[in-house]
Formats: sequence, C-alpha cells, structure tokens
Amino acid sequence: MTVWEAVAVLAAGVGAGMINVIVGSGTLITFPVLLAVGLPPVTANVSNSFGLVPGSLSGVIGYRRELAGQRARLVRFGTASLLGGVLGAYLLIELPSAAFDAIVPVLILLALVLVVLQPRVAKAVAARRRPDGDPHGGVLLLVGIFLTGIYGGYFGAAQGVLLLALMGMLLQEDLQRINGVKNALAMIVNGVAALFFLFTSTVNWAAAGLIAVGSLVGGLVGARVGRRLPPQALRAVIVVVGLAAVAKLLTD
Repeated sequence: MTVWEAVAVLAAGVGAGMINVIVGSGTLITFPVLLAVGLPPVTANVSNSFGLVPGSLSGVIGYRRELAGQRARLVRFGTASLLGGVLGAYLLIELPSAAFDAIVPVLILLALVLVVLQPRVAKAVAARRRPDGDPHGGVLLLVGIFLTGIYGGYFGAAQGVLLLALMGMLLQEDLQRINGVKNALAMIVNGVAALFFLFTSTVNWAAAGLIAVGSLVGGLVGARVGRRLPPQALRAVIVVVGLAAVAKLLTD
C-alpha cells in the first residue's frame, strides 16, 4: 500500500469502529476500501474481521454500564453467536472464491435495505411488545442470533442491524441495553471468526493492523458521542459507501 492508501484504510477503520458501536454495518465502509487498495475479496474480508475485533472490544467497554445485570443473557446469546460465527467462517473458507464474489453484492444490498428500514422496524416492534414476554426472547431469538452469527462469520456487514432488529422484536428491554448486548455479540463473532481465519486463511497484516488501530479509536469515540449523532446521516453514509462497493464488485 502507498502512504495515502494506508491513510484511507486507517480512516475507514475509524469510521467503521464508530458506526459499528452506534448502528452496525461498519464493514460497508472498510470492505470497499480494502477492495479499492487491491485486496482480493476473501482476503479483504478476512483481514477486515481481524481489524474490527479491537473496535468491537472498545464498544463493549464503552457500553459496560448498559451491560450490567445481563450476564445470563450474554452467556446464552454469546454461545449461539460463537457457534454461528465459527460455522460462518468455515463456510467462507470452504466455498469457492467465485461463490463469494457472487454472494457479496447480494449481502451488501440486503444489508443496505435493513439499514434503511431499521427505524420503521423499530417502531413496529415497539408497538407489538408484550409486557409478559420471555425475558430472554425464547428459542426463536436464540435461533435468530445463531443464524446472524453465521452471517457475521461469513461476511459481517449489518450483523449489528440484524441483532438490533431481532432483540428489539423479542426482548422487553431498553434499546440502549440491547445495543450493549449487540456490541458484545458482534465482538464474539468477529473474534472467533478472526481466530478461525488465523489457521485457515491468508491475512493481510498491514491492512488488518491499520483497521485495528482505527476501529479501536472509532469504537471509543462512538461509545461516547453515538447517542448525539443523527442516525439519518449515518445511514446515508452507509448507503452511499455500500452502493459504491456493489458497483465496484459488479464492474470488476
């Protein structure tokens, strides 16, 4: 990488760290930047998984007050996320690269739709909540978190949005406390996928290191100021960058 490419990757890591803590979908910023500096799609995804782990950790630290009293829930959901993340990482390695090239644009477009629809989904979910519901969301939520872990281990973009939508639908809980759990589950998926890739795939350590530094800083900043930032602006950035990634993938 040139100096300016390195700066771009570092800046993308900062942006991704902030967005992951606040909304989710930071991969939609880092992934296209890694493609733009010349990394193959699978290598870019693997390196991105490594780089985002510190940002996930800083997000968990930033939301530690919201996580208080949710230990049992974290163990339950974290186990499902861990198992799903391992399976998703395995599928990424085992599926042929051509299949990944074909699947990624579809996943990005799906993630963008989820990002755009998130406010409406949240309102609909709030209207349907029942005060006597299962405090842990039941088997349906556990299965949903497991499937989201598979998706997160395979690609990861918008797994935070998926988790927020699922938990918001099936948990009787404050949104900020749900967001804290979301950050913890995303850290588990990113971490276990990165560990799996360490022994099974090729990592571009320069790119992973730059994203790691950037996401660590971005996660800390995002946890501090996230509640003050207009979500509409963040969604607009995600959509623009995501569409650019899809365009690049389809034209390469």
